[in-house]
Amino acid sequence: MNKAFMPVALAALVSVISGCSTSKEEMLPAGDSNMLELWQGKGASGSVQRGAEGRKALRRPLSETEDQRADKLDHSYSRTQESEITQQFPRLPNPDMVMYVFPHLAGGNSPVPGYSTVFPFYSQVQYALPGERTEDL
Repeated sequence: MNKAFMPVALAALVSVISGCSTSKEEMLPAGDSNMLELWQGKGASGSVQRGAEGRKALRRPLSETEDQRADKLDHSYSRTQESEITQQFPRLPNPDMVMYVFPHLAGGNSPVPGYSTVFPFYSQVQYALPGERTEDL
């Protein structure tokens, strides 16, 4: 074993062993109250009062800037008529291809007049990601 590593290993071992030497009662004293008294608020008066002060601090009204920030967050996630009309995922352009079929004979002896047909260039409709540009550069 390396001699430079020996003091480090010994110090780590001593700290681990000393950490286990304390008892639960010394670290977390039980107190005089049982669970029913704590639940009913009849426990140690200092802890009950500190808990009430903490709840009072948490129940304070929002400041004006916090209120505005909360409104912005609510509007960004909620559905409105305006957000329903604007598309978050707009369709990508899918040009139509026009094909003209010349007059021909079907099956060798049935005449078919000429006609035009339209079909999309891509077989599936593609959608843009939010914020992705859909117009030409």
